Amino acid sequence: MRNNRTGTLSGTKIVTLVRLKSVVASLKRAGRKVVFTNGCFDILHYGHVKYLQDARAKGDCLVVAVNSDASVRKIKGKDRPVVGQSDRARTLAALACVDFVVLFNQPDPLSVIKTLKPDYLVKGSDWSSKNIIGADFVKERGGKVLTVKLVPGRSTTALIKKIVKVFS
Repeated sequence: MRNNRTGTLSGTKIVTLVRLKSVVASLKRAGRKVVFTNGCFDILHYGHVKYLQDARAKGDCLVVAVNSDASVRKIKGKDRPVVGQSDRARTLAALACVDFVVLFNQPDPLSVIKTLKPDYLVKGSDWSSKNIIGADFVKERGGKVLTVKLVPGRSTTALIKKIVKVFS
């Protein structure tokens, strides 16, 4: 079954960076605007979903780069992620607003951004534009760096704290 938004076959949302580079180049040649965001997306919740829906609304195709398990441990500590990278990628790929998911091992997504050259780089409003990794690269290429409002009180850390409090 063909996805009318991106022209790709359904069931192929989780892709390698090599494959995604080719797909993104084709989409851009066809005049499609590619939106990029990234994160750990550990214990997916409504805040994540709303963020991704809002990011997708900025363009024609949403690429979500997901930190690998090793990358999450470097950033969040030895007890994270709670949910493994395969499950996180599959859950994100199941969302209608997500067109592609790619895993990355680095602590930050700069190399992925430089490979894909997205039109729009989107992060949550908790990030100042000067601290968004890859912002300068995207702007230098004529792209835009955008932030979307976060849903107040929705975060994985808050969710973990609540679970620990309720079930300890």
